[in-house]
Amino acid sequence: MKKYKLFSRVEEIALERFGKKLLYPYEKVKVVEVPNFPSLGKLVSLRFIEWLQLNQEGVICLPTGKTPEYFIKWTEFYLQNWQETEVQKELNSWGIEGSKKPQLENYWFVQIDEFYPVDPQRENSFNYYIRNFYIKKFGFPPDKVILMDTWTTGVKNGETLDRVFPEGKVDLSLRYRSPKSELEEKQQKAIYAMDSFAMRYEEKIDRLGGIGFFLGGIGPDGHIAFNIRGSDHNSTTRVLNINYETAAASATDLGGIETSRNKAVITIGLSTITKNPSTTAIIMAAGESKARVVRDAVETAPDILYPATVLQKLEGARFYLTSGAACLLTGRRIERIRKTYSYREKERILVDISARLNKKVKELSSQDIQKDIYGQILLEKENSTTIKKLCRSIDKEFRERIHRGIQELEKLVFLHTAPHHDDIMLGYLPYILHLVRKATNFHYFVTLTSGFTSITNSYIFSQLENLEKNRKEGRLKRLLEEKDYFQPDNITGRSRDIYRYLDGVAADKEEIRKEAEARRMFRNISEIAGGTQEKLVMKTMEALKKEILNSYPGKKDRPGLQRLKGMVREWEEELLWAHLGIRCDSIFHLRLGFYTGDIFTPQPEWERDIKPFLSILRKTKPDVVTVAFDPEGTGPDTHYKVLQIIAEALKIYGPESSKRIKIWGYRNIWDRFHPSDANIYVPVSMNSLAILKSAFQICFASQTSASFPSYEYDGPFSELAARIMVEQGGFIKKVLGRDFFGKSKHARIRASRGVNFLKEMSLDEFLQEALSLKNVME
Repeated sequence: MKKYKLFSRVEEIALERFGKKLLYPYEKVKVVEVPNFPSLGKLVSLRFIEWLQLNQEGVICLPTGKTPEYFIKWTEFYLQNWQETEVQKELNSWGIEGSKKPQLENYWFVQIDEFYPVDPQRENSFNYYIRNFYIKKFGFPPDKVILMDTWTTGVKNGETLDRVFPEGKVDLSLRYRSPKSELEEKQQKAIYAMDSFAMRYEEKIDRLGGIGFFLGGIGPDGHIAFNIRGSDHNSTTRVLNINYETAAASATDLGGIETSRNKAVITIGLSTITKNPSTTAIIMAAGESKARVVRDAVETAPDILYPATVLQKLEGARFYLTSGAACLLTGRRIERIRKTYSYREKERILVDISARLNKKVKELSSQDIQKDIYGQILLEKENSTTIKKLCRSIDKEFRERIHRGIQELEKLVFLHTAPHHDDIMLGYLPYILHLVRKATNFHYFVTLTSGFTSITNSYIFSQLENLEKNRKEGRLKRLLEEKDYFQPDNITGRSRDIYRYLDGVAADKEEIRKEAEARRMFRNISEIAGGTQEKLVMKTMEALKKEILNSYPGKKDRPGLQRLKGMVREWEEELLWAHLGIRCDSIFHLRLGFYTGDIFTPQPEWERDIKPFLSILRKTKPDVVTVAFDPEGTGPDTHYKVLQIIAEALKIYGPESSKRIKIWGYRNIWDRFHPSDANIYVPVSMNSLAILKSAFQICFASQTSASFPSYEYDGPFSELAARIMVEQGGFIKKVLGRDFFGKSKHARIRASRGVNFLKEMSLDEFLQEALSLKNVME
């Protein structure tokens, strides 16, 4: 094995600048913590360049996906602008010798993993990613790049594996059983060939001296590379099937869970990564959504349930984390609590103890608190009398938050905003069901993106076929004879489409629903075609069908198909709010341009993105604006960008308005509030849960099969949202006691089976929170 140098001045400087230690109590592997996602990528880039300078040759493994976005951007920037004075100055400030520009032709690049099978020319293959980013942008020489051939291995020259595995599914049981057909004989031969390829791949890495620099992310089940939960820590390069969590995380890349479920992959093994004891192995993770798997990997003894614990054997192993990803690490949280010691931290500690013990917060004893590692900090700083008062204060505050959730609000204008078309529904539909009952309230809904990435090709193709069928059977003839029915600005016509569909639902008549879908599809295509003439629309439809047939799952769509998919999402949202009597002219679809479908999307711009939303504010003049208010995410993703667009527009609109605007932050299936972070607790009844589930099934037909599901739940989003609300209700019932609910004088509280959390803020508070998040992210 090659001996690599491990010393890092970059890490020493980072620890000094960010004020964190490399190792805290309870941590079994060293951690470098940084404030935000961009600085994470920058630091990893600097550490990579430092490693290149320290090691003049060696084997390098770099990841694919969204996580390395800023690592790629900064590394490319440094390499291309190496001689610039400012670049030299910055490199020197991090202890990097500016005179020694790395020469990448001295290194071997080894691919970490790949789907099996996959065409390397497809944009969603990891092979394509490597060629586009690491070879093209970094300058790795192609003849020293070792890639995984999952397209031609095991077949004759000129043939490819799509003929052997026609649906892309690989049955690895063929390793152990007899084939049942001629096709299965070919498949078995291909699998054995791929196994042999994996063995030789491992041998190549060994002959090169083992991996010197490994950079990876960590998956929702804790996997590194494709070493999923349960992987042997002595595993080598191999072919395996992925689990549900990994399939869900891969669904966007592969065009839906239908394609990614039980997908086979080839991956280097955990032993491949750790075989050389002098390997520098870095796992980078950003956002609170990764905090739990990070904690398990960093604080748990080596275990097959937590694949990344294998890195504990390496001296050069590191976790590079944002503050969000590190927020559950015990030693760091203890330090944070001691430094800040805010009311919210104290409340969080006590209610967590209350829920874990299933004991009312006001009945907690000093002994209960003493047994908790964070509770011990409270007892160090407060006497028992003060803590008793604090527990009673929390009990009172939680009760007030619930009563705030049943307060009758009237004479208000609500502007409900969302990044995607089902975010509001999944976030707080039970609250809306009560708010709309007051006739003096006015409700507007605005979705800022077109959401086209959540529609599969197969679904849109079925809708096009439905249009063709209904047209041939004459169901659109009368409407086509009407002069203006399909004109894009005909709000009455759009409403008639919706009412027709809902009439079909009420009557349980599928043919009526299908006719309504065909009406809206004709209307949508006419908008793309630029006219409502039947021949023009049908010609455009045929072109769209041809594009889909010539495409593959996960491929980026061309603008016309993107637009059509987005309009399907808009139709679904209009169906939902029509349940509550909301008209089409109260629903706005902004289709903002930053949402492109690229792996790395552009930042919002004033004219393209912020100004359109500002015009909505000026038109609606809201008293309450709702916002998807997620914590630090994986990176500058859609929810974060939408929040910043809204904040920038409100910063301008706020001084113009004569109203004291309130902001309601909500979360849904992607993130959830801790009770201490929310201040409105809305009781959720069985009726509300039933409406949530049924309305989702009725309106969001493209989503009912959950083609792009959460890794937490294998099913429709509506069921996961309901489950989250029920879990939140269970938490609050433990803190307050069930009698508070069962004996309440308020029927809505007595009927509560779940709780919906929101956070109300003044405009100034929201802008400050948004600025804080922006500083964290940027």
